[in-house]
Amino acid sequence: MKAAFLPDRGVVKVSGEDARNFLNGLVTTDVTQLAPGLGRFGALLTPQGKIIADFLITEAPSGHGGGFLLDCPRALAKGLADKLGFYKLRAKVTVENLSDSLGVLAAWDGDFTVRPDLSFADPRNDALGWRILIPEELRQKVADLVGTELVDSGPYEAHRIAAGAPRGGLDFMYGDAFPHETNMDRLHGIDFEKGCYVGQEVISRMQHRGTARTRTVKIVLDGFAPEPGTAILAGDKPVGTIGSTSGQLGLALIRTDRVTDALDAGVALTAGGLGLRLADPDSVRSATKQTVA
Repeated sequence: MKAAFLPDRGVVKVSGEDARNFLNGLVTTDVTQLAPGLGRFGALLTPQGKIIADFLITEAPSGHGGGFLLDCPRALAKGLADKLGFYKLRAKVTVENLSDSLGVLAAWDGDFTVRPDLSFADPRNDALGWRILIPEELRQKVADLVGTELVDSGPYEAHRIAAGAPRGGLDFMYGDAFPHETNMDRLHGIDFEKGCYVGQEVISRMQHRGTARTRTVKIVLDGFAPEPGTAILAGDKPVGTIGSTSGQLGLALIRTDRVTDALDAGVALTAGGLGLRLADPDSVRSATKQTVA
């Protein structure tokens, strides 16, 4: 089993007697289902349904002060805390950016010998393993405690890409992507049965009408990896953009209808002059059939 402290992740805490209902009325996941030791995947959206910040969320036990801890991109932690504070109004909640004192250790390829506090299974995909919220200076101590080999964040990034989990800022741009485009609906990040939240009407309409034409998919590269953001071409027509890569594997944001047309016509896909192919072409064809024009 391996573990890596993720320097790009921060932690925001929301606490107070109204915290659960406050968050549940704002974010895409059902916070009422949370308890200590459990995690959920969700996002705060704009009223137009685009992702402001995505995060993994868990409930802290009373011994750690209670409240809810959001494992989020560190670069967005302050902005996320400020945005939640903006929505607070008269709710009895406190929002804190704890990123200078608390971070994220990811563990994968096995199970713990000991289950530490503030740990939970990654709810997006079983293959992604576990998250442990700890101060960075305790990373080696906690890795030894749970029986893992501590490595740098590079192997985790390769594992994340192989598992098909998009990372904001590389695989999509915050403020510009809908949850369906980043596969949040497939990664258990949207609860379609819960009540209202910011952006909910747009997301429900996309779900029921099947209008998500853009998706994040796994790709296989024929050579060196192009830079993130490089256009993917079918012949001379743009059909998507390169996201994060590791070795010959990568993620890409594509227009499923345009890529399906290219596949059916036998047109090769390239990026930066280099060839690439879809890891699972059938899933793209299936997604296109479900899309309503």
